[in-house]
Amino acid sequence: MKTEVLAIIPARGGSKGIPRKNIRAFRGFPLIAWSIAAAKQSELVTRVIVSTDDEEIAEVARTWGAETPFLRPSEFSQDKTTDLPVFEHALHWLAENENYHPDVVIQLRPTSPIRPKNCVDASIRILLKHADADSVRGIVPAGQNPHKMWRLPGGTDVPMQNLLAVEGIEEPYNAPRQILPDVFWQTGHIDAIRPAVILDGSMSGKTIYPLLIDPKFTVDLDNLNDWMRAEWLAAYGGLEMVNPADLRKRPMPEKIDLLVLDFDGVVTDNRVWVSEDGREMVAAYRGDSLIMGKLKQSGTDVIILSSEVNPVVAARARKMRVEAIHGIGLDDKAVVLRNLLKERKIDPARVVYMGNDLNDLPCFEVVGWSVAVADAQPEVILAADYVTHKNGGRGAIREICDLILSR
Repeated sequence: MKTEVLAIIPARGGSKGIPRKNIRAFRGFPLIAWSIAAAKQSELVTRVIVSTDDEEIAEVARTWGAETPFLRPSEFSQDKTTDLPVFEHALHWLAENENYHPDVVIQLRPTSPIRPKNCVDASIRILLKHADADSVRGIVPAGQNPHKMWRLPGGTDVPMQNLLAVEGIEEPYNAPRQILPDVFWQTGHIDAIRPAVILDGSMSGKTIYPLLIDPKFTVDLDNLNDWMRAEWLAAYGGLEMVNPADLRKRPMPEKIDLLVLDFDGVVTDNRVWVSEDGREMVAAYRGDSLIMGKLKQSGTDVIILSSEVNPVVAARARKMRVEAIHGIGLDDKAVVLRNLLKERKIDPARVVYMGNDLNDLPCFEVVGWSVAVADAQPEVILAADYVTHKNGGRGAIREICDLILSR
């Protein structure tokens, strides 16, 4: 019989530090979508529930594929409410209303959106492997060593006391870090728990196994400064992490006949230099030109499609040795693209479009695979089938070309 694994994502509506935090856009997706994605992309999770007191959060959660079979009572949604009553309520409600009794419960906190792709399944496997395990908790090496920490039991007018003693080391606070015991910090990435432990009044039990997580993934979103740092890490940290875009993306076509590129923000980095006489210059990426010959030899043609009227578009296209159609009205790009594909008898399912801004969205619907550059507008990132790791004008095109050629 298949093990029933229930993922519960707690997300109350009354966040104070960052208002409406759980549905605020994080790298173009609602924050809660990152935890839902972690559960949905798991091989072992069989059901995903969001426990919330807020109907708007519930609606967003359903949009991303989670269930919201109940709204959490207000008495379990206060500032100082701990995890335990939230999970007790969910398990009791499911048992009483659906006769549903999972074998494993995992907790995915929305405030830890940057997760390794395998952390959910890894924690479940550890729990199932060890019959004595009450739970599994994600940990990282501690940033500060508690053996060098102090307590002030009598305030500042009496001697302080070291926090922890170490057998065999008389003064751990004076010892080199290398000889002190390794210590670890619990994170919010993942908890895997046996339901009986929760129903017995604990979120962990006494026998807790570790899931060691790379500390590079460690974030906790308590304020807007945390938020900005975490978004930067998600964008530029080079981490193999869970991504909500994977829930909705279409696969890259097996055969690609045409790659269509927006100009501003895709071929260029979206900046412009303007001289005193009105002449404009833009910045592009040399590596985009070098790869075009190989791409064409493989059978994929390339066109730049742009609303930009400046002759710099044609100049850059000549340098790249690709065709350019520019000066198109902002609202006409999709019409022009449809007509182009029809005239040239190109199957839209075998076309890739790369864009970065809102006027590219209609083109996404025309083609078989849509790509947003890493620094695209949030709405574009949300709609794209694939989001590059590189920014527009800084290697994004080369990244996609290499991806096409590597199939």
